[in-house]
Amino acid sequence: MAGSQWELPPELCCRPMAFVALTGLDVVYNAVHRAIWDAFCANRRADRVPISFKVLPGDHEYPKCRTKRTSYEWYIPKGILKTSWMNKHLNLVPALVVLFYELDWDDPQWKEKQSECATKVEIVRASLQGRNTKVAVVLIQKKTPLPPGEDLVASERASALCNACDLSGKSLFVLPHTDHLVGYIIRLENAFYEHAQTYYYTEIRRVKSHKEFLNKTTHQLLFVRHQFKIAFFSELKQDTQNALKHYKSAYSLVHELRAHETNMLEIKTMAGFINYKICRLCFQHNTPLDAIAQFRKHIDLCKKKIGSAELAFEHAAWMSKQFQSFGELFDEAIKLGLTAIQTQHPGFYYQQAACYSQDRKQQAQQLCQTGATYPSPDPLDIQSGGLDFYGQRPWRQGHQSIDPPDAEKEKTGILALQIKERDVPHSELIIALLSNAVAQFKKYKCPRMKSHLSKLLDYVMCDYRTERWWGLLTAILTTALRCAYLMASVKDYVIYCMELLGRASTLKEDQKSRIEKNLIKVLMNDVPDAEPECDPSSVSTARSLWNDRMAIAGLNEFTIEVQDYVPFIQCKAKFYSPSFHVDQPIQLQVFLRADCPHPVSFNKLAVSLNNQDYNQWCVVESSGQEGMSLLPGKTKCYNFSFVAKMEDVGKKIEVRFVCLCIEVMLGSDRGRCVFLSWRGAGGDTASAHETLQASRSSRRWGRGVETRQELDWDSLTVQQSTMIISRVPKISVQLSHQPPALNNEMYCIHLTIQSQEEGVAKDVKLTAGLKPGQDASLGQTTHVTLDDSKVCDDTAPAFLPDVPLGDLRPGEKYLVHCNFYLYMSLERSVCVRCVSTGSRIFLIHVAYSIDTTVEGRPIVCKCHKDETVTIETVVPFEVSAKFVSTKFEPLERIAVDVPFLLMTDILSSSPWPLLLCVCSVVLQTGECASECFCLRCPPLTNGINTVATGQYLISWRSPDSPLIQTTVTLPHVILESVPLYIHAELPSFGRVRESLPVCYHIENRTALVQDVEVAVEPSDAFMFSGLKQVRLRILPQSEQQMLYNYYPLMAGYQTLPLLNISLPRCPTTNTQTLRRFLPQRIFVKVTHSDGLATHHSHCYFNIKIFNTVLKSNFLLFSLASGSTAG
Repeated sequence: MAGSQWELPPELCCRPMAFVALTGLDVVYNAVHRAIWDAFCANRRADRVPISFKVLPGDHEYPKCRTKRTSYEWYIPKGILKTSWMNKHLNLVPALVVLFYELDWDDPQWKEKQSECATKVEIVRASLQGRNTKVAVVLIQKKTPLPPGEDLVASERASALCNACDLSGKSLFVLPHTDHLVGYIIRLENAFYEHAQTYYYTEIRRVKSHKEFLNKTTHQLLFVRHQFKIAFFSELKQDTQNALKHYKSAYSLVHELRAHETNMLEIKTMAGFINYKICRLCFQHNTPLDAIAQFRKHIDLCKKKIGSAELAFEHAAWMSKQFQSFGELFDEAIKLGLTAIQTQHPGFYYQQAACYSQDRKQQAQQLCQTGATYPSPDPLDIQSGGLDFYGQRPWRQGHQSIDPPDAEKEKTGILALQIKERDVPHSELIIALLSNAVAQFKKYKCPRMKSHLSKLLDYVMCDYRTERWWGLLTAILTTALRCAYLMASVKDYVIYCMELLGRASTLKEDQKSRIEKNLIKVLMNDVPDAEPECDPSSVSTARSLWNDRMAIAGLNEFTIEVQDYVPFIQCKAKFYSPSFHVDQPIQLQVFLRADCPHPVSFNKLAVSLNNQDYNQWCVVESSGQEGMSLLPGKTKCYNFSFVAKMEDVGKKIEVRFVCLCIEVMLGSDRGRCVFLSWRGAGGDTASAHETLQASRSSRRWGRGVETRQELDWDSLTVQQSTMIISRVPKISVQLSHQPPALNNEMYCIHLTIQSQEEGVAKDVKLTAGLKPGQDASLGQTTHVTLDDSKVCDDTAPAFLPDVPLGDLRPGEKYLVHCNFYLYMSLERSVCVRCVSTGSRIFLIHVAYSIDTTVEGRPIVCKCHKDETVTIETVVPFEVSAKFVSTKFEPLERIAVDVPFLLMTDILSSSPWPLLLCVCSVVLQTGECASECFCLRCPPLTNGINTVATGQYLISWRSPDSPLIQTTVTLPHVILESVPLYIHAELPSFGRVRESLPVCYHIENRTALVQDVEVAVEPSDAFMFSGLKQVRLRILPQSEQQMLYNYYPLMAGYQTLPLLNISLPRCPTTNTQTLRRFLPQRIFVKVTHSDGLATHHSHCYFNIKIFNTVLKSNFLLFSLASGSTAG
């Protein structure tokens, strides 16, 4: 994919010509057929019609014709142009199939051969399978035919043959094999060309007929495809003006497509193809300015369509190919007679193609991972052998949506492309393009572009530096130095001299000494000596150029970025520590080493930091006429120190670059000044590898490095940045608390702050609360306050910032109580459970300022101490509620205006004892407290059958905490209305053989008169007096009473006589529904003869009844008043 992907397909670059298939010729064994074939193919002059001939067997299988589409309503195209389409119509699908058959008009076996010829024509038509390809027959005859109209037999038999073969008269030809064969062949070619023209005209009309079925919502790709096909068929028809028109329409449509990362490559590929066709036709029409304008428009539209950032090198490769292709078209047009000028020729396009190839190489080095392994299976492997559509990815062919179908396949596909890109010979591509550009510049006499030869050497040297080919690098540097001398390029000459003097150079010492002397001459603004192997005539020209350079004042100072070279001076900068406290001086060391044969003097060393306020402390300059010097092979260290500012706490200080000024001191302004600049903390192309090699045996070094006699240069590491951190606080923060925290509880953390500072800690501030960065829901359910006397409400924040505490003297303590109120509502049970079983991290941040001095300078330092504590939060108790009838039976529905009971249970899950305040009940862990309330739901008039029963308020507290109220929302109940309510009044117990009076109250709760049928079932345990069966009529909202005297016969729990009640007007209400309101059993005591015992029993009964009624009244009052029930 990496190399051949960007080459234009040959079927696009060739001149389209009509394809005519010749069948029936045996060019191997038949001499006559061979002569006919040679006449068609050999020595074709430019004046002959443009036809591509190919000999095929009679039963050749042509590509199958797909079923013609009658509707595009549900058709979604998978791409713009199939990769096989152009080749199919150039080489596979002929416009005309010509059958050659040997048959004379007077052949004695005319009938048999006529049938055989018709059979062969039918075979050809069958193999074309419904295509519009024309079929023609050429009869090879031995005799020269008579003029038309004179041979009646020939006319008769020609008509019969046309009928047998189903041919028109224009499709039957005669080819006499005589001395004038070539003339007959040329006449045949012209006839074939007319048939081909007709075929391509039909194909154009067929493609155009599809337009009416398309819409611009889903068929945008088809608009581009059809315009391209019409233009291509027009080219095959040799109608280049019409072809140019439709290519331009296709180009406009392709840029109207919605571009995204998944289809960007396909759009650019098709845009490049169409642009190539347009430019080629413009040159062919002799309108080069139109071609240049089209190409510039093409580049402007496509240069920002980069696509995936991980494959940015692909865009650079594509742009390079666009410029290269246009340069080749331009060059081809010039060879055909176009006249170029000095300011507009192919060299500029080759040069720009080389620039994009350089960008491609740089981006590939940045994006392509060196240690990655090629994915398996290969995502670039195509089972079918090739892509279906131009410009699509192999792993997602036919995919047109914005998002890739498989993210993992997309990732592996990109990785495979990156690994393939590593194997591309980028340098060879760049050199070839630059060589073409230089050749063009020389051809058109462009002297300013000669410097591209040295640029060509620069690109080669870059690779040799990276790959450490020092011998080759030295050879090319020597050549580059010679070029720089001959062109009098002062800066390039100085750069090459400095690199040839460095450690990467393999020159001998005497050669280095000569180069160093020449370098000093250049720095003294003198003409250097000529380089060896220079042509004498070129040397004299170069000396005059150098003399001209001496007079230009602007060339006396220049800066050289040595990071990408291997210079003769090495530099490494290092902060003494990765971080410094703000009350410590920041120490920076710069190490310099000279690799040249002789000492090097310099005037100034300066370090530029990202904060320019510190640059004044990182400069060392020579004093007077004596400069600073570096001895060959010796390392010298320069130390810098400065004090950071308070506003830089938490920021990085970075070395931007190190600058070294080399100047020959002449006492005048004639000398040159060279500034060597290292980006970052120094180093060069070769130092990274050298440091890696020395890392295994590196030695540690400390503050006294500059006092040591020898330093191992390779073991020195760079430290480009350092962090300014706050001063170390000298206070202690102690936390005291008793976990876990209970939900809704005022959880107290005791905070003790003690100072160990020598001076007064001023402006002490406390920040306490939930540590930032946790779940956002915790911030809404956590509240912090410093007031422990009461429970904070929901308005209290989760974070208290900067609470002033005043000044803190040495040894003095602060005692602070921080109360964290963890609020969670039981209404959101899921959230409560999640939060209560999780943990919260609380932050205690104490900040203060202190006066101190650093290197004699007074500064005010801000210090802070952070403490975090993780607290688990648990639920103090669990509350359950249920509704039961007055007989303690579970209720699913509540009858309106009928008493029922609410039963609540409080189960303690707290590790501490809990005090329920109203009833003063203390619950230990695992203990449960229960309550019972008698309730009645009043009638509702709005038709709602589900109502809320209210809230259950619990007042509680844990040891040493204020009173807390927890609200529990009671469940909703489903209401039902009963037409008849019946309840009984009877004693709490009975006695054997003593009268037991029972009064039944029957209440009609409807708006209708109800007929009630009541029947009393007999019981073995009771005799009774009263109406055994009765029919009553009860008015609306009124009641009837029925009195019975039951006479118990047996002791113990006995079942009362059952009442069967039926309502004829309410058939849905049965006896069981009404019977649930009545008591079913009663306890019957034995009869005592002792009256005192009976009296005591009655007293006990009265007391029990009194207590029950009292408690019921109290509960009802509590519920009505809304107070806490305990």
